[in-house]
Amino acid sequence: MSARYFEDFAIGRGGLAPRAVLDSDAPVIDLNGPWAFRFSPTLRSEPDGFQEPEFDDGSWDALPVPSHWQLRGHGRPVYVNVAYPIPLDPPFVPDENETGDYRRVFDLPGSWDGVPAVVRFEGVDSCARVWLNGTELGVTYGSRLPVEFDVTAALRPGRNVLAVRVHQFSAGTYLEDQDTWRLSGIFRDVRLLARPAGGIRDAFVRADYDAATGAGLLRVSVDTDAPVRITVPDLGIDDRPAEGEFRLPEVRPWSAEDPHLYDAELSTATERVRVRFGFRTVAVDEHGVLRVNGRRVVLRGVNRHEFDPDHGRTLSLETMRRDVELMKRHNINSVRTSHYPPHPAFLDLCDELGLYVVLECDLETHGFEYADQERWQRNPCDDPRWRTACLDRIERTVERDKNRPSIILWSLGNEAGDGRNLRAMADWLHRRDPSRPVHYEGDRLAEYTDVFGEMYRTPAAVARIGRGELLPGEISYPARAGSGDPADDPRNRKPYLLTEFAHAMGNGPGALAEYERLCDEYPRVQGGWVWEWIDQGLRTHDAEGREFFGYGGDFGEDLHDGNFICDGLVFPDRTPSPGLLEYARVNAPVRIGPGPEPGTLSVENRYQVLDLSHLRFTWLLEREGTELARGDLPTLRLAPGERGRLPLPAPDLPPGEDGEGELWLTVRAELAKATDWAPEGHLVAWGQLPRSAPDRSRSEGLLVSAHTEDGSVRLGPGRFDPDTGLLLGLGELPLQGPRLNLWRAPTDNDRGWSQQDAAYWKDRGLDRLRHRTVSVTPGADGLTVVVRSAAAAVSCGYLTTYRWSSDGTSLRLRVHAEPVGHWPEREDHEAESLVDAALPPGEFRELVRRGASRSLARIGLDWQLPADWSLVEWFGAGPGEAYPDSRHAARVGRFRATVDQLQTPYVRPQENGNRADVRWAEISDGAAGAVRVQGEELFHLSARRWTDRQLAEARHRTELTPGPVVHLHTDHAVHGLGSAACGPGVLPEHRLELGTADFTLVLTPIRRS
Repeated sequence: MSARYFEDFAIGRGGLAPRAVLDSDAPVIDLNGPWAFRFSPTLRSEPDGFQEPEFDDGSWDALPVPSHWQLRGHGRPVYVNVAYPIPLDPPFVPDENETGDYRRVFDLPGSWDGVPAVVRFEGVDSCARVWLNGTELGVTYGSRLPVEFDVTAALRPGRNVLAVRVHQFSAGTYLEDQDTWRLSGIFRDVRLLARPAGGIRDAFVRADYDAATGAGLLRVSVDTDAPVRITVPDLGIDDRPAEGEFRLPEVRPWSAEDPHLYDAELSTATERVRVRFGFRTVAVDEHGVLRVNGRRVVLRGVNRHEFDPDHGRTLSLETMRRDVELMKRHNINSVRTSHYPPHPAFLDLCDELGLYVVLECDLETHGFEYADQERWQRNPCDDPRWRTACLDRIERTVERDKNRPSIILWSLGNEAGDGRNLRAMADWLHRRDPSRPVHYEGDRLAEYTDVFGEMYRTPAAVARIGRGELLPGEISYPARAGSGDPADDPRNRKPYLLTEFAHAMGNGPGALAEYERLCDEYPRVQGGWVWEWIDQGLRTHDAEGREFFGYGGDFGEDLHDGNFICDGLVFPDRTPSPGLLEYARVNAPVRIGPGPEPGTLSVENRYQVLDLSHLRFTWLLEREGTELARGDLPTLRLAPGERGRLPLPAPDLPPGEDGEGELWLTVRAELAKATDWAPEGHLVAWGQLPRSAPDRSRSEGLLVSAHTEDGSVRLGPGRFDPDTGLLLGLGELPLQGPRLNLWRAPTDNDRGWSQQDAAYWKDRGLDRLRHRTVSVTPGADGLTVVVRSAAAAVSCGYLTTYRWSSDGTSLRLRVHAEPVGHWPEREDHEAESLVDAALPPGEFRELVRRGASRSLARIGLDWQLPADWSLVEWFGAGPGEAYPDSRHAARVGRFRATVDQLQTPYVRPQENGNRADVRWAEISDGAAGAVRVQGEELFHLSARRWTDRQLAEARHRTELTPGPVVHLHTDHAVHGLGSAACGPGVLPEHRLELGTADFTLVLTPIRRS
């Protein structure tokens, strides 16, 4: 054998043929736990005798298996997205190749004497060479794929020594360029499995469902040299021969909404195997619609990397269960296992709790796309030397998990270009398992896949695809025009799935509702998977011992991709982000809204299988956020897709209810009883209806005049600086402001390459405005202040007129702000149109204009309050943050929070915490004083203990130090979020255009006894 056995185009050696995960009664020895471990920062190729049973490893460290050595004090984690962490010189890897040697001593019970056995590794990154008692068993590639070695001849009674050498890099590294942390070691379970003679080596359970008749067809293929019997108690199958077919006139099908499983026992004279299976059929109909059990499905899904902030890709069963429960509780019904098969226990949970799965092969070669003069010039997926390795990976993927009802699609891999090896993989898949369609996003023309998958298309492009308007030969990435009749393009007759969309990096994503509407409108547009499930921030500490979540560059790497790894719907500790709450509301399986007739509610069942009998409906009536009445509504037993109506509740209001203030009715759909994934009362969906909308303007009454007193300008409860016109105090509160603000600490999406918004704002100096007071004019009817705001070396700016008036109790501020000077056009590099060309011409032109317009981050006013004025109560949208294109999760009500609670802990600090549609807010010290801010128009509210500049400059939350004041933002308008960090930018209708703004606020000091 070559000394550099880890540099081979082949698939390793010595491994047994892949097989399914089977729950057997044959004896098992769990080899997880502490192993003796020796770390070498550079290559160790040939063993030094460590594999021999009597080798002295007393000086070695102890390392738990499963784990990654970089997270246990050896080496360091590295994050790169597309780039390989090694030179591109396949199949070779550099000598700077960390090597980990492992030894595990175990005792073999006497009952195992003479029993055939295998050792099974569920996952080793990236290459392992294995010995038992000094006998070499083989070499394995395929980090996230299982391998088994026959150890029968090498086992001995009593003491045994399993030795493994693991290399950080190998030839397999070229096939594993996934966008995640590069971490090494034996990171999944290791077990010794007895394989009794006459036992069951493998089984393939096929359980088809006939949606027209309700019948089931069960077929079982067993790899054994002994007769096999089958028992399925719930189907009346009792100890019958397993061969042949079992036709069952009525079965309960499996679906993500009703994940019914049957327990089967396969047995020979020497082994019993338990298999949990579900009846279901997956097909693409003649109209190009993907159906499960005959019903159209919409995949409201997420892409999920295996990740834990402390353990990397080594997850506990409890963590996996928490993932699935969180997904179910947030109305997610599908997961794409990006970009490799997960731990098998995760798929057990998907079967049990109900998630549709697209299972992806452990294959990605993205770093070859731009490595050479021509795109994908040396791509392994089109190189015959890699053919066997590619086929090996898809075979091991499919054979392990072929019995799982949750898997409805196989995926060839991710971002691996195109090529003959991928076609060969698809051909093998179609032969081996024709019951599931094949997915692969890189098949741009859908020539060898059964569904058409793409990434990050704009809603306008998706609408066009939904209408079947793709031209033959047309592709979006890299852009290529097509020509001819759309009827000739097979993609127009296939299901369309967004393999990745709505990039959830930092504050965002925006426009989730726009994508959901397209699934309602176009039958072949059937959803997809948000990128991604979790922020992959590693828990670490700074020099002062403060904990934070690290990303690329935090571990001394010389090549990294920064915080691009923090793009999930949950934070690293699995706290749901505002993006996940938004997704849950957009995906809600029940829609509740105003009915078609006065006095009615409309209820729409958006489940694909269930009726609504498992839900209970309640209502709450509130005036200005204060409860007036509540009650229950009857449950409509609507079938999937049906709409119904309910009468609006007409409660008896409390005596003396004067009818002032806004009246809102909230209707909730809750679980009527606990499920396996949520407790009774869990909120599934909600809707709100305004029952009154009073005028928010206030009569000013008799106005008082402004006058000078003690060196200040006095107007009612306000005290102003006579030179700058700034408010210095309101009553006894030292409230200061306002300052015009046009900027925000850029979000990850603001920094996106396409729309260049953050760059445009910075080039205009919006982050460093200076203010020049043009005039301060007191008068009988109030105070007028004119201020010009602009940045150094920039000619453009804003001229703002502040008109203050008072009735003696409150201050009313009318603001007129208008741009002045030359504002250059904004560069826009959006790859495709954000506007659907099928819109009416006038609407189309207006949206195109808005999409190209010059932008502002916000337009509003900043104030400063003492640091102890940190309690906020508001009537408006809440309780969480909301932005123009991400506001469906916010309801109208009265909410309370501290300034600290208003912050959203994005891993990289950025704009956050905006509360939308605020009618009024009160900021107080929690004792005797408060200030009330009321808008004649709805306004946006946020407050924090640091400036926007400080927020923008921080890499981690630990770098944000509270200052001596609270910075309060009252904004007339704010910019949307979009997904431009890796997808479409802010849609035109959610952009904040440069322009004139007029708005009014009323400030009132409050003294509480």
